[in-house]
Amino acid sequence: MSGKTVAVTGCTTGTGLVLARVCAERGARVLMLNRASTRAQTALQELSAIPGAGQVSFVECDLSSFASVRQAAATVKQELGDGGLDVLCNNAGVMAMPDAATTDGCCVQMQTNHLSHFLLTAELWPLLETAAAAAGEARVVNHSSQPTRPENKPLMAEYLGKNGGNLGGDAAGWMPFTGPRWQRYQQTKLANIVFTLALRDKLQPAGGKIKALVAHPGLAATNLQVTTTTAGGMSDFMAKTFMASTAQSAEDGAMGIIRCCCEPAAAVESGAFYGPEGMSGPAVPMPEEPLADGAAREMLWTTSMAVTGAHFPFDGAKNA
Repeated sequence: MSGKTVAVTGCTTGTGLVLARVCAERGARVLMLNRASTRAQTALQELSAIPGAGQVSFVECDLSSFASVRQAAATVKQELGDGGLDVLCNNAGVMAMPDAATTDGCCVQMQTNHLSHFLLTAELWPLLETAAAAAGEARVVNHSSQPTRPENKPLMAEYLGKNGGNLGGDAAGWMPFTGPRWQRYQQTKLANIVFTLALRDKLQPAGGKIKALVAHPGLAATNLQVTTTTAGGMSDFMAKTFMASTAQSAEDGAMGIIRCCCEPAAAVESGAFYGPEGMSGPAVPMPEEPLADGAAREMLWTTSMAVTGAHFPFDGAKNA
């Protein structure tokens, strides 16, 4: 990764920190996009102390605010100047949060997990194009979850819109990992896959050199479960018992995004989806998600553009 520049969201702990560390150890310049916190500073210091690491820097970015995302993108552009961005890894995420609205009016899970990453990708697109022109390719890597189950619903526009606080409430489901909180989470993780394939589709006709990729971690023991438990989305007993018997490490869980970000160019095609076949195991190519069909891709793109006001240079007039 020497000579490459990589931006990673949500990398204070867990799979994001593992990826950032791997890239830094292999010589990449790493931009860590996180909310300002003690954990963010600790992670920055940890990576900066790696012997022989590439340059590492912190960029403040709160994915629950579109204004913060735009400011973070402006900071990245200023820091990189005429240089390009080889990899943007949209890693950050929250899980089973309460049915609440962000300051932009969106579901806190959907804005954090998808909408703000959609906007960030659009804002940083010129830097990705610069890197692709210089190196022959650049990559957008999204982090999803395990493939959707048969009982899960197709992607619905209401979850993408400004309907935060009106998407089912917080009642517990009759089984673990069910109920409105988890339905909202499933919609966000499906959106990550749909966004990847929609982006791939839009780039292919023009022969674009920017690849869109996606991965899932299986079940990995990270701070995500701690946050979910604190927010009431999972019982402490379930988190500790289930995680202790089933979860793999954050390092193993990061293998999907590591492959997407670092695999040699000739070995990875746009639209590829990597992750373990079950809850744990090596990251391998996954089949294309059936719920991420053409209709879902078009709906997600149109709705995300309208809600975020994002603009991709290849996609016509700006939506405000």
